[in-house]
Amino acid sequence: MVDENSKFSEFVDDMDELRRAAEVAVKEVLDVKPGDTLQIITNPERNVYMISLAIYDAAIAAGGKPTMLVQPYKTQLDYAEEAVIGALATIPDIAISLSAEKLGKDRGGISKPYIGQDGREYEHVFDLHFEDKKLRGFWSPGLTIDMFSRTVAIDYARLREECAFLKEKLDRAVKVRVTTEVGTDIMIGIEGRLGDSDDGDFRIPGKGGNLPAGEVYVSPALGSSNGIIAFDGSISATDGEIIIEEPILATVKDNYVVDLQGGEEAVLLDAALRAGEDSAREMLDKGQISKEQADEYVKNARNLGELGIGLNHNARIVGNMLEDEKVYSTCHIAIGANFDNDAKALIHLDGLILKPTIELYYPDQSAEIIMKSGDLIR
Repeated sequence: MVDENSKFSEFVDDMDELRRAAEVAVKEVLDVKPGDTLQIITNPERNVYMISLAIYDAAIAAGGKPTMLVQPYKTQLDYAEEAVIGALATIPDIAISLSAEKLGKDRGGISKPYIGQDGREYEHVFDLHFEDKKLRGFWSPGLTIDMFSRTVAIDYARLREECAFLKEKLDRAVKVRVTTEVGTDIMIGIEGRLGDSDDGDFRIPGKGGNLPAGEVYVSPALGSSNGIIAFDGSISATDGEIIIEEPILATVKDNYVVDLQGGEEAVLLDAALRAGEDSAREMLDKGQISKEQADEYVKNARNLGELGIGLNHNARIVGNMLEDEKVYSTCHIAIGANFDNDAKALIHLDGLILKPTIELYYPDQSAEIIMKSGDLIR
């Protein structure tokens, strides 16, 4: 029974799939219980706003206490509104970022990083409270109604089992080799790193990820990766994602992209990397960050920040990385900031690789192929 104060029915009255996906998100993904407080942060953009309303309704029906915060559109180089940062600082049980592009950076956190319970520095209050296991939730930049309806109501038991299988393998490995027929051949070191699962299980504090869910990912060890990446699916750039027609060949040396070859797509990716560097320099000029921070952000704009493997069987390549990186039979490598927080940058640009062969190398010198031309090997 939807609360009589809900406004969702004023916007849509025939979108049963959207309502169903919202119920799945609230019940199966978040496990909202009576009395749980939720903060839903969104923008006045039709897709994310209507999805937010659907989740608001589903949360009320589950006995939760949701609040919606609507801020202007933000890119990954913009700051979130201070009211949003202040609201997150109150530590709700559940925090959900449903932004047309990004939640926005935390001005105060960049200026003076937060110190978490683990002793690490965090530049966003959202990250701080997740890592300190004080809240749970999900973040879905660029989510559309079609994507949400297709990819959220899935078999989570299967997804969680496949994610657990891959995470266990990555946690034991020290190196990963990724190859493809179109030219990818890169060795990525992951010794000392642990994988993360975006498996849609965000039911306890400290758990969170994307919706749609469906990937296992790991941060490359610093200075460890060498070879060639042939991005041939889609890739993030300054003005959104690009579906790649001519592969982008990225040469990687000691974990940094040192050369880009290809057509127009390669030019756009290079411009996005330069924007990440230039934004750091501009922040330094304005006195917003220290020279030490600026130097780190500039250096890591070309760092390899992630290796991820897609596992959502309902996802397809649509030119939106939120869904693209979850597509089964793909992997993705990101350039920029990593998730272990020891290579900070202002950007994190994911690039998709189609039908990869992925081989893991273990400390005892043994090797194992876990994906062959896009097929998961069990």
